[in-house]
Amino acid sequence: MALPSDGAQWPPPAWAPFYRAMRVDDAWYSGDRGRLERIYGYAPEARERRKLWGRRSTQYRIRKRETRLHVPLAGDIARTSADMLFADMPAIRVDDNPTQTRLEQLLDEGMVQETLLGAAEQAAALSGVFLRVTWDRDLAPRPLLTVMQPDAAIPEFRFGMLRAVMFWRELDGSTEHTVWRHIERHEPGRVVHALYEGTPDNAGKRVPLTEHPDTADLAAEATLDDDGETAIPTGITQLTAAYVPNMLPNRLHRTAPVGRSDYAGVHDLFDGLDEVWTSWMRDIRLARARLIVPDGYLKSDGPGQGASFDDDREVWHELKMPPNEGAGITLNQFEIRVEEHRATAEATVRQAVQTAGYDAQSFGLDGDGQPVTATEVDARTARGLTTRKKKAGYWRRAIADMLHVVLQVDAAQFGSRITPARPRVEFGSGVAESEQQQATTLDLLARAGAVSTATKVKYLHPEWDDTAVKAEVAAILTETGAGAPDPGDPGGTYPLAA
Repeated sequence: MALPSDGAQWPPPAWAPFYRAMRVDDAWYSGDRGRLERIYGYAPEARERRKLWGRRSTQYRIRKRETRLHVPLAGDIARTSADMLFADMPAIRVDDNPTQTRLEQLLDEGMVQETLLGAAEQAAALSGVFLRVTWDRDLAPRPLLTVMQPDAAIPEFRFGMLRAVMFWRELDGSTEHTVWRHIERHEPGRVVHALYEGTPDNAGKRVPLTEHPDTADLAAEATLDDDGETAIPTGITQLTAAYVPNMLPNRLHRTAPVGRSDYAGVHDLFDGLDEVWTSWMRDIRLARARLIVPDGYLKSDGPGQGASFDDDREVWHELKMPPNEGAGITLNQFEIRVEEHRATAEATVRQAVQTAGYDAQSFGLDGDGQPVTATEVDARTARGLTTRKKKAGYWRRAIADMLHVVLQVDAAQFGSRITPARPRVEFGSGVAESEQQQATTLDLLARAGAVSTATKVKYLHPEWDDTAVKAEVAAILTETGAGAPDPGDPGGTYPLAA
């Protein structure tokens, strides 16, 4: 899909269903009750209005206070997904030492781990995310690895592979009637920039980049290419953007290579969990102690002002009533259904996280404090580890591609004297062993004679490179004497020397 023509519908009709689904996922991910009410409260479908957040808020307001309670489980699921992938940075290696040194510098200066953590969390919520390589010489003397949102992108796929993508954003100065849009189209070898003045549902007309201050600087850097487009050449042949699907396939759009959110099929459970907690809090409100007092205990507040009861007063005069009528102060307090609500909430959370592809143990469930065996731990975390392996496969390819682009742009645009190569990206096992467990494993392998000293060092320090491993192996062998040369038989006294 080329740049939109003047007066084209926006967003493009083919991508409108994907954007609608992302708006729902975004509302749950944000944890904002106002967004949830706007998504469901104005939905035309009667089914959506039956949801807790589809009902009119006036039904749940007491003295102008919102009594519906929202539990941000959706945000916890997205955060857990990101932590499982990038809490420990994957090992990234190239064979050329100068290139490896420069790559490590770019990874550190570009805060790549933080970038990937944020990207993975958003991908889990919104079905996927885009990685983009760009540069800004005024900001940093190196390429920049950035994250672009899927609900502000129009990708083009061929045989399931990304061949081009348009990123768009609404600029400052936009109003309810006039919207300024900057469109950035990434193609192999170039990035095309365009500015449109339109409306919320129409692309409008294309205008020069100089018409808006946010794009004026691009006009000075871009040039007109052979196609008559205002473009910036990248200096490389590879596409400077990559798509990372959260999980595949998308069950609602099976033929599209677009990922699916961790929330697919879980929205009703999110709403049900909020319903449970809202009911639980209602029980607590209703269970507050209430005093029922006779009229004689009320103090008049004046003509037309009614009467009130002072619950801090300690001494009362005797009322003119027979003492056997029992008309004194009565305490009224309802029961709180704690166990019923707790069990329902726990069952709802358990089903929600399992449907999303994770283990209940990762969310504080199944933690009864009883000792468990390693086999039981593996069984309880098997679902989450499987999900992590699937997602790591999508991320491994995209990270390697974009870091290769980073190295190429570093050489083409910043004159770095390196040999760009596609890095190898290796994710760890995802299982954190204690030092005692590591020592036990190594001891058993050593007794069986099934492991070398180099393998032991790599097992303990997977982040070390080959040079560091060799140095540590040499030190160990020297200290233990296992690496000392054979002194021979200087005195000829060995009985079997002959």
